[in-house]
Amino acid sequence: MQRVDRITISQSGRSYYWRTPQFPIPRQEIEASSANRHLVPANEAVARQLSDVRRGHVVRLGGYLIEARGADGWRWRSSLTRTDTGNGACELIWVEHLEVR
Repeated sequence: MQRVDRITISQSGRSYYWRTPQFPIPRQEIEASSANRHLVPANEAVARQLSDVRRGHVVRLGGYLIEARGADGWRWRSSLTRTDTGNGACELIWVEHLEVR
C-alpha cells in the first residue's frame, strides 16, 4: 500500500486544493482519485447522515450527478469525468443514500 498521508488537502469556498512535498503516488492517480464533491441530500434523513460524517470515515454514496439551476438563469453543472482538473472539475451529487464504514 502506498503512503498518501503526506498529501495535504485544503478547501476555500467551493474549491479544494492538494499539495505534497514529494509524490507518494503518481500525480495522475491523485488527480483521478480525489475530487471536490458537493453533496445535495435528497431528504432530511440523508442530510442527518451527512452531518454525522467525520474525517477518517470511509463513505459510499448512492445518487446522481446533477445540474442545479436558479430561477434567474444561474446554473451549476457537475463534472462528468474523473480525469478533469481545475475550475469546473467538481462533482455535484444528489445523494439518495449513503453508507459509512
